[in-house]
Amino acid sequence: MHKLSSRTRRFSRPAGLVAAITALPLLLSLAASATAGDIPLMEQGIQIGDLTPGRAMIWSRADRPSRMMVEYAFDKQFTDSTTIRGAYAMEGSDFTVRQDLVGLPEGREVFVKVWFEDLTNAHNVSEVVTGHFHTIGKNDNIRFVWGGDTAGQGFGINESFGGMKIYEAMRKVKPQFFIQSGDNVYSDGPISASKPAEDGLIWTNLVTPEVSKVAETLNEFRGRYKYNLLDENLRRFNAEVPQIWQWDDHEVVNNWSDSKDLSQDSRYTVKDVPLLTARASKAFHEYAPLRPHDAEESERIYRKISYGKLLDVFVIDMRSYRGPNTANLQTQPSAETAFLGEAQLVWLKNELKHSNATWKIISADMPIGLNISDDFEHNPPQRWEAVANGNDGPAAGRELEIADLLRYIKHEHVNNIVWLTADVHYATAHYYDPAKAQSKDFKPFWEFIAGPLNAGSFGPNSTDGTFGPQVVFTKAPPAGQVNLSPYAGLQFFGEVNINRKNRALTVDLKDIDGKSVFSKTLSAESEHDHD
Repeated sequence: MHKLSSRTRRFSRPAGLVAAITALPLLLSLAASATAGDIPLMEQGIQIGDLTPGRAMIWSRADRPSRMMVEYAFDKQFTDSTTIRGAYAMEGSDFTVRQDLVGLPEGREVFVKVWFEDLTNAHNVSEVVTGHFHTIGKNDNIRFVWGGDTAGQGFGINESFGGMKIYEAMRKVKPQFFIQSGDNVYSDGPISASKPAEDGLIWTNLVTPEVSKVAETLNEFRGRYKYNLLDENLRRFNAEVPQIWQWDDHEVVNNWSDSKDLSQDSRYTVKDVPLLTARASKAFHEYAPLRPHDAEESERIYRKISYGKLLDVFVIDMRSYRGPNTANLQTQPSAETAFLGEAQLVWLKNELKHSNATWKIISADMPIGLNISDDFEHNPPQRWEAVANGNDGPAAGRELEIADLLRYIKHEHVNNIVWLTADVHYATAHYYDPAKAQSKDFKPFWEFIAGPLNAGSFGPNSTDGTFGPQVVFTKAPPAGQVNLSPYAGLQFFGEVNINRKNRALTVDLKDIDGKSVFSKTLSAESEHDHD
């Protein structure tokens, strides 16, 4: 028998619905006899998000007004399971819904079943979608993966290639969670049935109406997420690997900031970037399996996710609070030089200072020391997209904010910080060395970059010497070749392993087949090891 949690009882209807829940096998049998059009459909599967000690988000979507139901247990037989009556899936959220599982034990496998009951008097029940994940325990080592850049440059789901098969490579390493480092979708990149690839090859795609043009309407932004979820590899991955989502530019439009001008872009009938951003943000928050922030800032993305004494993950947002993309050479901080923004910067400093975890991962959506242009018509560019400004000099523009953060980390003796990101569509490892920097007041640190997951391959970018990045490893397309398809194999994800006994952290950059192309092990500094 399925027992109801206290939360279920508190919101339950009179006994009719309770009986319906506890009689799930009978309901499923009835659903099987119903015609396909009678029952809710779960075409996007499930996602698991923002796993923390004792908690995990369960996300899903129906195709009609209905209510999500979640059953979970700690064995495959669902012995002594708990069933929760979740929220309503309604038109206003595109029928997406989340349920936060709470009170989960540490170090256990959690098995879940998710289904929907429609809001008709017949109470038609969907098929069940199953999943499972592992809660991290005090005696567990930690393993996670990260990457970004999915379905970009018109390279979508190619079934003859095996679909987005890098997600299967990531699933096979059995990570406890995954950091999606941004560019979850490419709302500005139409996907056609086929497109030319390198060496005379043709890349073929599944297509839907929503991805046939740039996203402008809310439903077109939503359609980008639904498109990715057509991929079997991704749905299988989502049902087993909890995720931490952040965003970057392509969820909205390429390189968007307050200086973005679409007036000459004939692809867009909507020229107002703030309106596109609002629609994109709503779609992102509907489809991301993240735990919503409170009413103080309901669409906030930056957050800390803790995994006990071994690891804290600081998810930052380099997009929402930035000033306009400019030449990035200002010598004094201002609204123009904002990148994280004052409130987020204060939050990050405070959380880093008070973190008791050995390792502090800063999950960024853009790299620090790579030159990323927002203006390819001029040399030098008149607008820069990320932190660096290409002048190899002392900190200026957005670099002022990063210099302030790095200086704070040094003087507050915050140890064992590693930066992870994606964005540039190749794999690389950078060591930031103050001895070789123009702005020297910081502790040396590592930055690892992995991607794309299913998009065009580019790079490598040039480095800016302000913070002394040393390129220790790079794997990118050969010189003169850009926008290579996944056929070329230059798709990358990162894997991090933290050994609980010796506290060492190992980073592997891996290719589309899961083969390691670079590995680096870092020893943990004691909090008493000050420069």
